[in-house]
Amino acid sequence: MSLKPMTEQDIEGIAREAVQDAVDFCESEIAEDRIKAQRYFDGETDIGEEDGRSKVVSTKVRDTIRAIKPSLMRVFLSTDKPVEFVPRNQEDVAMAEQATKYMNYQFNELNGYRVLNDVFHDALIKKVGVAKVYWDTYQEQETFDFQDLNEMEFSVLVNEDNVEVLQHTTKMVMEMDEFGMQIESPRHDLKIARTVNRGKMCVESVPPEEFFIDRNSRSIDDYYVVAHRTEMRVGDLVAMGYDYEEVYDLSGLQHSDTFSEVEEYQRRGYEEDYSDEDVQDPSMCLVAVTEAYIKIDVNGTGIPTLHKVTLGGNQYKLLDYEPCGHIPFAVFEVDPEPHTFYGRSVADLILNDQDAATAMLRGVLDNVALTNNPRVEIVDGAVNVDDLLNNEIGGIIRVKQSGAVQPQAVPFVAGQTLSALQYFDQQVEDKTGVTKASTGLSPDALQSTTATAVAATVQAQAAQVEVMARNLAEGGMRQMFKLMLKCMVENVDEEQMMRLQGQSYVPVDPRSWNLGMDVSINVGLGTGREDQKVAVLNQALQMQIQIFQSYGPGNGMVSLSNIRNTLSDILAVNGVRNS
Repeated sequence: MSLKPMTEQDIEGIAREAVQDAVDFCESEIAEDRIKAQRYFDGETDIGEEDGRSKVVSTKVRDTIRAIKPSLMRVFLSTDKPVEFVPRNQEDVAMAEQATKYMNYQFNELNGYRVLNDVFHDALIKKVGVAKVYWDTYQEQETFDFQDLNEMEFSVLVNEDNVEVLQHTTKMVMEMDEFGMQIESPRHDLKIARTVNRGKMCVESVPPEEFFIDRNSRSIDDYYVVAHRTEMRVGDLVAMGYDYEEVYDLSGLQHSDTFSEVEEYQRRGYEEDYSDEDVQDPSMCLVAVTEAYIKIDVNGTGIPTLHKVTLGGNQYKLLDYEPCGHIPFAVFEVDPEPHTFYGRSVADLILNDQDAATAMLRGVLDNVALTNNPRVEIVDGAVNVDDLLNNEIGGIIRVKQSGAVQPQAVPFVAGQTLSALQYFDQQVEDKTGVTKASTGLSPDALQSTTATAVAATVQAQAAQVEVMARNLAEGGMRQMFKLMLKCMVENVDEEQMMRLQGQSYVPVDPRSWNLGMDVSINVGLGTGREDQKVAVLNQALQMQIQIFQSYGPGNGMVSLSNIRNTLSDILAVNGVRNS
C-alpha cells in the first residue's frame, strides 16, 4: 500500500474507531468496579437486607479512605516547594530556581490543594485520578465613555485594534482657530468596547467517567489513544470558533446507552433532570465533545505524529484536528499494577471486608435486640395482646391465667462475635496500613512502651501510606508539574509577575526556561517526625557555623546563603513560611 496524505474522512474514521474501542474497554472492564467502589464508599453493600432486622452497614471503605487522605495531604503540602526543577548544567541553576518558585506559586494560585484533594480521592476509590493541564485563551471586554472629543482624538480611538463603537453622536460647536477666527468644529460623544485577548494556565481534575484510554496501553506515555469526553453548551462551542450550523444538532451523552451516566449519577448522589426539550435557548443545549489524542500519519510520510482530534456528538463527528506536542493529562495511582494502565484502589482491597464486617455487625445488633426484647409464647385468648405490644418500661400485661406469657430465652453471643469483628479490623489494617497506632487514635495501644518502640511502631505502620504517597509523587505529581512547565513556556508571550511572601513582586520570563529540566519530588516522606527533622537541621546548622567561623567567608563550602537556607528550613518545619 502506497503512502498518501489522509483526508478528513480518513482522520474521522480512525479517531472514531479508536475512541469507541477505548470507551467500550473502560465501560465493560473498569466502570462496574468504579461504580461498586463508589457505592461502598457511600455506605452501601451487596449482602442484602431482611425486613425487621438490622440494616446498618460497617463503612470500612469510607473510614479507611478518610483516614488516609489527611496523611497524604500533609505529606504533599507540608512544604512550600513540593516539587523542584533540576538544572541540566551550570547555566540553568538560576533559571531552575526561578522556575521552581514560579510554578509552585502558580500551583497555589490555581487552588492546588483542591486539585490534589480531588485526584487523591479518585485514586483511592476509582483506581486512578486524572489531572488536566491546558492553556485557556479567552477575551475580556471593557466599556469606555468619552465626551467632547475632537477629530484627532476620535480618530485615534476608533482606529485602534479590537475596538468596537457602541454609540456615537456628533455635535457642532464654535471655537477659535489658530488665526483667531471663529469656526465651526465637530465634537464627538463616544462609547466604545475594547476587547483584549488573554490566556491563562488551567489545572483541573477530570471525572473518571470522562477519561478513556485503549485497553493495550501500559501507561500514560505508552498508548494508542487517550480521550476526554465531556458535555459543553452549544454557545461555548460557537465562542471557540465552531460554526453554529455545524454543532447545534449534535447529540449529548444522555442520548446514549452508556455506563458514564450511571457512574456520574453514583458520584453525584442524585440524577440530573435535564432534557433538550426543556431548554428554550438553543445555544444552551448540551453537546457531547470528545478530545482524542492519537498518533496518525496525516501527511503520508510514514511517521505518525501526535494530533489532537476534536469530535462532536455520540457519532463522533470530526470538528477539528491539529498537531500537538504532548497529551495534557497527569495520572495519579496509589497502587499501580506493572505493565498495565489501571492498578488497584484502596477500595478494591477492602470491598469484601466491608461485606463480612457488615454481616457480623448486623448479627451482633440483632442478638442484642433479641436479648433485650425477646419473643414470647402466649396462651391464645388468655392475654391482652394490646398490653403485650406496648413496650413501655414497667407496663402492665393483663392475663386471665398465671403463666400465660413465657419469654423465649435468647442466648447472648454478641460478645463472642466481637472478637471476629476485631479480626476483620486487623485484616483491613494489614491491607491498608491504617491503624490506630499510626493515626494516633489509640492512647492505650502504646502505653508503658519506650519512646524508641513507639517511634518504630508508628513508622512501621505508616509504611503502606508512604508507598502510596511515593507512587502519587513519582507518578501524577511529577507529570503534572512537567505539563505545567511545558504549558507555561509554550504559551506565555511576555514577562509575568510573581508575588513573593513578603508581598513584593518580581518579574519572571518563562520563555527562557529549559524544557529539558528534570523534576525532583520534595514531599515529606520518611519518618514523618518533625522533631527529628528539626534535630538534623540543627546539627547541620552547627556544622555550617563552625566551618564558616573556622575558615572564613571564602571557605568554598559554606556561605551565608547556605546558613540562611538552613534557618529557613527550620522555620518552615515549624510552620513559619514567610522566613
